[in-house]
Amino acid sequence: MTRPLAALIGVIYLLSGAAAFFAPARFYSAVASFSPYNLHLLHDAGAFQVGLGASLAAAAVAGRGLAPVLFGVLVGSLFHLSAHLIDIRLGGHPATDLPILTGIVVVLTLALLLEVRTSTHGREP
Repeated sequence: MTRPLAALIGVIYLLSGAAAFFAPARFYSAVASFSPYNLHLLHDAGAFQVGLGASLAAAAVAGRGLAPVLFGVLVGSLFHLSAHLIDIRLGGHPATDLPILTGIVVVLTLALLLEVRTSTHGREP
């Protein structure tokens, strides 16, 4: 169950990161319409999201090392959600951003708990 959850969130990060990196103007107008438009910032954000997604997807496919990757992406996702809460008055789409980002955090938390539980029960004391 953990690997499909990791793969799902990995694909979400890969797609959103690729959109920010390869189509920054379109991503800006649809998702990140905070003034002023900053091409380099969108490229940076896209690059890191692609990295998060690739890490999750690779760990999900390999079936090894999934817990540390889930933990790292969860921490980044919690900071991302926190930034949206802190900066809520600066714009964006709070009605959709907050539920989506919260959902990602919940799925990553569940996946991490399942992975830790599964790997702990599979080991001998």
